[in-house]
Amino acid sequence: MSGEIKHTSLTPSSLTPTINRKAINSALKDDEALHATFIGQERAREALTFGLGINAKGYNLYVMGEPATGRFTLVRDYIARQVANLNAPDDWVYINNFAEEREPVALKFPTGGGKAFHKDISQLIDDVLDTFPVAFDNPGYQRKRANISREFDKKYDEAIAALERYAQANDVALYEENGEISFSPIVEGKPLTDTEFAALNESQRSHFYALIDDLENRLSESLLSLPSWKRENSEQLRALDKQTAEQGIKPLLKVLEHKYSAELGILKYLKQLKTALVNAILLIVQEERKDEKSDEFDQRVFLEEQFLPNVLVANNVGDTAPVIYEPNPTYQNLFGKIEYTNIHGGVFTNYRMIRPGALHRANGGYLLLDVDQLIEQPYVWETLKLAVKLGRLKMDLPQQDVGMVNAITLHPQPIDLNIKIVLLGSRDLYYTLQDYDDEFDELFRVLVDFDLEIQVSRQALFDFVGKVRKHLAQLNIQHVTANAMCRLVEYSLRMAEHQQKLSAHFSEVIELVNEAHFFCMKSGSDTLELHHLKTALAAKKRRTGRVSQTLLNDIKEGHVLIATEGKAIGKVNGLTVLDIGDTAFGTPARITSTVFAGASGVVDIEREVELGQPIHSKGVMLLTGYLGNKYAQHFPLTLSANIALEQSYGHIDGDSASLGELVALISALTEIPCLQTLAITGSINQYGEVQAVGGVNEKIEGYFDLCQHRGLTGTQGVIIPKSNAINLVLDSTVIDAVKKGLFHIYTVETVDDALSILMEQEAGVLSSRSRYPKNTINYHAVNRLYNIALIVNGGDGE
Repeated sequence: MSGEIKHTSLTPSSLTPTINRKAINSALKDDEALHATFIGQERAREALTFGLGINAKGYNLYVMGEPATGRFTLVRDYIARQVANLNAPDDWVYINNFAEEREPVALKFPTGGGKAFHKDISQLIDDVLDTFPVAFDNPGYQRKRANISREFDKKYDEAIAALERYAQANDVALYEENGEISFSPIVEGKPLTDTEFAALNESQRSHFYALIDDLENRLSESLLSLPSWKRENSEQLRALDKQTAEQGIKPLLKVLEHKYSAELGILKYLKQLKTALVNAILLIVQEERKDEKSDEFDQRVFLEEQFLPNVLVANNVGDTAPVIYEPNPTYQNLFGKIEYTNIHGGVFTNYRMIRPGALHRANGGYLLLDVDQLIEQPYVWETLKLAVKLGRLKMDLPQQDVGMVNAITLHPQPIDLNIKIVLLGSRDLYYTLQDYDDEFDELFRVLVDFDLEIQVSRQALFDFVGKVRKHLAQLNIQHVTANAMCRLVEYSLRMAEHQQKLSAHFSEVIELVNEAHFFCMKSGSDTLELHHLKTALAAKKRRTGRVSQTLLNDIKEGHVLIATEGKAIGKVNGLTVLDIGDTAFGTPARITSTVFAGASGVVDIEREVELGQPIHSKGVMLLTGYLGNKYAQHFPLTLSANIALEQSYGHIDGDSASLGELVALISALTEIPCLQTLAITGSINQYGEVQAVGGVNEKIEGYFDLCQHRGLTGTQGVIIPKSNAINLVLDSTVIDAVKKGLFHIYTVETVDDALSILMEQEAGVLSSRSRYPKNTINYHAVNRLYNIALIVNGGDGE
């Protein structure tokens, strides 16, 4: 029997991958490797090239993969290389809409034109301030103004002179003092004082009263046209001021009109600007003429607030198309915002307080977004889809639609949107969006799917070494030994749990390099060596190993019962793996089974107490299918059996214990003892075929640590599915023990293989007469099941 066991035992060379050292040495010497961006990921690379190259509507990208697989870095670098030949997009500027100030106008300029236009208008404001109000001090202007004022005075003087002549003809004197007119009687060629007038007789006084009353009426009639004269005078003065302002700015605007003669939108704006600018100049002049000038009035600020363009997006000639990543895709961060300020207790905003969002900055280029964060933001997902679908970017405050804001706000003119959206998200979210959002497939037609594992090839190793070297150069590490690089490759293979596949989680390799760099610097070396990596790995195991050490100590101290020698009926050492935080470790667990006469079937104790999760429960339920198919073809399957994972007090998931549970069950059924020196892991199907499981490296090392502590006897080992052999990337201590014959790793393909090894006798093959050979394991199992069926169901045996 020992011959059969030896035949299934794995050799030390098959316990770890064979690394192509020649390829690694070559990549260490070739500086071309430093330009590597992708490691493998051919499918993703092809999809990216297609998605970035196609210019049709709706061909935005969804980059699907797990975090820390280098998705973001690879995509950003790849896009940056793709856009190197693309020119920077147009500039966008918001200007004041003089007809409706709440609806600012958007203007598009060629690359760099936005800043140039801003500079031109700023220069115009400077020129206006240099020209006015100095232009109103011009002698020609002052003369015209004096003429208009003189015309008014002349009309007034003529009216007063006519009245004065009439008064004198009727012996009344007319006086004008401080703009007030009064009358006084004349007697004997001399105006009377109040006292002299009082001395006149009644008849004379009545005559003069009537006369003065008539004069006052005539005065009122003469000056009836005074308001219209004044109004006419003011209008003439205003027209003169306007004419002077227009003449002053005409040559200034002429320069701009000539410069932008080909731009209809700007010419239209300059035409509107002329009228508004004249009005602004008149306000400035009016403010200057006041006796008490306002300290708060700043001429430059006053003009800038009305006329200086708000450059929303500015690019430079020679730049490439923008590649923008928005890590926090809130509504305002994506679509821009309108700011407000407080003036005299009131809220105020204008076109110059419009601020761009990521969509504005990325317009004409590429926008990268984390879709997991995106869909958590209110209003963002629907608004983004609408903008992409219509090709227009409109700035609205979504809060207004739900009545959260009542303040007056702006409604800026929408701008044209020409952008490629690149969403980075998980697999689950991709399929969820496909199921629940009808527009998703229409707008995001290109799937860039990142593999979790990368097939080991010469090119993949070349790129792997290149990226490690590039990172080391950033850490100022000049050299790395071939042994250290091989260890990093092995570490990546171990993370992928495959001898021929690297893990796509390259960030974990970088993390190990960073930790090894610490020990490299500590030793004062400029070369990363193998012992630095070993030290870093040991330090990390020490930092994160409290839980695994505690569990191992519990077993060592006998608190958890695990036997590593002898034999026992219905007891098998199973292998489990625990993931806690960023560490995974294996630990053995005792699987026990009891069988007795009854009809309750195979009871999973973990499931009964709600500790067993669905996949674990499925694994146990498969045992009944196996027993019925294997042994109960000619009689009803009737038994009562309990299976438990002893001293397990948490939730259990996964079906990797199903092989161990079946062996324990058959041991209890046949009363044939199992070796306690071996531990077992594996999943089964109803036909008894052993299937691969996860975490096989950690499981083997967890049991090995316990055996090593108790003393390796040469009889200890583990049993794993044959299909898991390619997943072995074991620690060197385990491999050394196997080399010395102190520890064994067996592979099995069927349940019978596992039974033979653990019970040290033939499992038995069904003969042509549908019987198993006497004294084989399967023979005893059929007999016991048949006897239980008879006891439970009644009847006599054959």
